[in-house]
Amino acid sequence: MGRGRVQLRRIENKINRQVTFSKRRNGLLKKAYELSVLCDAEVALIIFSTRGKLYEFASSSMNKTLERYEKCSYAMQDTTGVSDREAQNWHQEVTKLKGKVELLQRSQRHLLGEDLGPLNVKELQHLERQLEVALTHLRTRKTQVMLEQIEDLRQRLSACGS
Repeated sequence: MGRGRVQLRRIENKINRQVTFSKRRNGLLKKAYELSVLCDAEVALIIFSTRGKLYEFASSSMNKTLERYEKCSYAMQDTTGVSDREAQNWHQEVTKLKGKVELLQRSQRHLLGEDLGPLNVKELQHLERQLEVALTHLRTRKTQVMLEQIEDLRQRLSACGS
């Protein structure tokens, strides 16, 4: 014969409540012991009765297990806090970089003569000045490279003619 489901709510009868507490406490302590033996797990169980009486089980030292728990607990709080902050910082950084990339792509299209329709006269004049400056730099570099090549050819000619 199987047991029916127990309705989880406070037991009103004080004696029945105490009997249930005692039986379930012993069952819980037994399960903690079995878990530690069968699985070689470090187990610590602390129970306080309604009267404040302490019941405990530890597979090794209770203090060592509690210290280990505190270290793990605080470490998890620190890393999750850092992770949330880091994630927020990375999200802001990604948003900024996306904006910069978009701006650079638009600027590149403008410099290539594309997507000029939405630009007003002032923006078109600014773009024209940028292109003129770039063209000046380009011509200066081209002249410098050509002069270097001419000098190199002269040196080769004088080396062959000597």
